[in-house]
Amino acid sequence: MMVNNYDWAGSMDVVTFLRDFGKHVGVNYMLAKDTIASRLETGISFTEFTYTILQAMDFYHLYEKHDCKLQIGGSDQWGNITTGLELIRKMSAEGSKAFGLTIPLVTKADGTKFGKSESGAVWLDPEKTSPYEFYQFWINTADADVVKYLKFFTFLEKEEIEALERAVEEEPHLRKAQKALAEEMTRMIHGEESLQQASRISAALFSGDIKNLSADEIKQGFKDVPSFTVEGEEEQGLVDLLVAAKISPSKRQAREDVSNGAVSLNGERITDTAYVLSDADKIDGQFTIVRRGKKKYFMIKY
Repeated sequence: MMVNNYDWAGSMDVVTFLRDFGKHVGVNYMLAKDTIASRLETGISFTEFTYTILQAMDFYHLYEKHDCKLQIGGSDQWGNITTGLELIRKMSAEGSKAFGLTIPLVTKADGTKFGKSESGAVWLDPEKTSPYEFYQFWINTADADVVKYLKFFTFLEKEEIEALERAVEEEPHLRKAQKALAEEMTRMIHGEESLQQASRISAALFSGDIKNLSADEIKQGFKDVPSFTVEGEEEQGLVDLLVAAKISPSKRQAREDVSNGAVSLNGERITDTAYVLSDADKIDGQFTIVRRGKKKYFMIKY
């Protein structure tokens, strides 16, 4: 059942809040909670101070109206959950019993937690985090975290995880554990087809051979690279394109880059300074991927 706490708290006036709920929660009780005590020196607003009572009200309402006896949350919610238990004990019938269950927060090696308020959040919605980005997120897991995440998030057998743990210790450069984590997570959330697509994009970017990628795969793999849109349908020389797209700062530099073999189109090196782009250089008629040097990618759109 999904309910909205605005339905019972939204119309409540402040006098009712103070009279019916505030009187049951002592200031000393609240100050003893880590979430509040840790903020006293740096500053805490009255809104934040009373939040624990609002969450307690929710637990009490669900207990009374829906016979909800257990609240589950991350370990950082322990204080709020126990305030709810206190409210139920004082406001409900004698002998009322409710319970709280907390789960350790999943944290990264630097101590920060996963969550939408943290930088680099990963979403299950493919519109927010594409399957390729999702795959890459797990591939880039630190050695210090990867075994923990395999235990938390996958259904691999204990023996498999122990073998991957040994691989992290003995041959970390192969990143076997990260690959297993990325494959298991991407398959579970987005399916086998999306996993294969993410693997193809990763392999293509690693090798530089991207001409066999589809337009959709190009969009995923090169979502964050600089782009340039070509206006009109007339054919354009490579040197002029490099300057127009600001890939090379001048025609002289562009010609030098091309003749030195520093420029590739869709993974194929071009050394002819007189080269003119054609439809054959357009992936699905929509994109051309230019690489300058080893790692600088640019997307040309049509």
